Amino acid sequence: MRLLFAGSPAAAVPSLEALLGSRHEVVAVLTRPDARVGRGRTLQPSAVAAVAHEHGLPVLAPPSLRTPQAAAQIAELGVDAAPVVAYGVLVPAGLLDVPVHGWVNLHFSLLPAWRGAAPVQHAVMAGDEVTGASTFRLEEGLDTGPVYGTLTETIRPTDTSGDLLGRLSVAGAQLLVQTLDALEDGALDPVAQPGDGVSLAPKLTPEDARVRWTHPSSAVDRRIRGCTPAPGAWTTLPDGQRLGLGPVRPVPDVTDLRPGEVRADKRDVLVGTAAGAVRLGDVTAPGKRPMAAADWARGARLAPGTTLGASAAEAGVAAAATADHR
Repeated sequence: MRLLFAGSPAAAVPSLEALLGSRHEVVAVLTRPDARVGRGRTLQPSAVAAVAHEHGLPVLAPPSLRTPQAAAQIAELGVDAAPVVAYGVLVPAGLLDVPVHGWVNLHFSLLPAWRGAAPVQHAVMAGDEVTGASTFRLEEGLDTGPVYGTLTETIRPTDTSGDLLGRLSVAGAQLLVQTLDALEDGALDPVAQPGDGVSLAPKLTPEDARVRWTHPSSAVDRRIRGCTPAPGAWTTLPDGQRLGLGPVRPVPDVTDLRPGEVRADKRDVLVGTAAGAVRLGDVTAPGKRPMAAADWARGARLAPGTTLGASAAEAGVAAAATADHR
């Protein structure tokens, strides 16, 4: 089949590469426009665009698909299907039926669970033990289209969203190729999603990544892993500046620390939560590179009783939560 591949981030690259090695012909790539990144704010292409350029593929990068020009470009390609992996731009209703077999989306969840932009992050934060990937036909609703195929993946106890997405992007690439093979062979009919089991996974904001020490240690651990590497978990220092947090380890038997209270020695830095504590891993202090928490604490010379997550309101909530827990 002639394919228009739509995708933008690194998680979409395994699918593009798998399709380039398949029996199908990728005739063009549709991706997000170049974006300014880094301290120099230099324009850089998306990860998918960079790979497309390496293979000499035409790259379409309109800021919107709602213009007559964008619609005409896609129609002129005469494609049989448009596989989609994390493209990041809404496909308008008028374009959904332009490819013969429609737009075939690879989504990183077991639909109808975790419909939305951040399914992997939400699955980790929710404490799911199993997730997966689904291929389905795009329609006007948010990830509501009929499903072609699925695969499952275990969520490991220390998985970050980056770890899990890395595995799903590789396994999902093969599922996408298999789906397109079967569509071409006429051996596949999509199945409507059930009405039960729907959950939503909206894009995470920096505020979503702020750690609430008034939650139990297990929830703190999951939130930090779910927000790693992006948008990046954080808390506040006593002076109000942000401290970036890498993955932690729950220490449920430590119960003498208030939520947010820090205890540091030469090897470990513990922070109290509503139930138990966590052992910090790497942290990123303002203006610094990531470093081991013990090294940071030694340089910061933390006073006894130092508390993270420091607004007066949070301190009051923390004290109340501690009293209830004890």
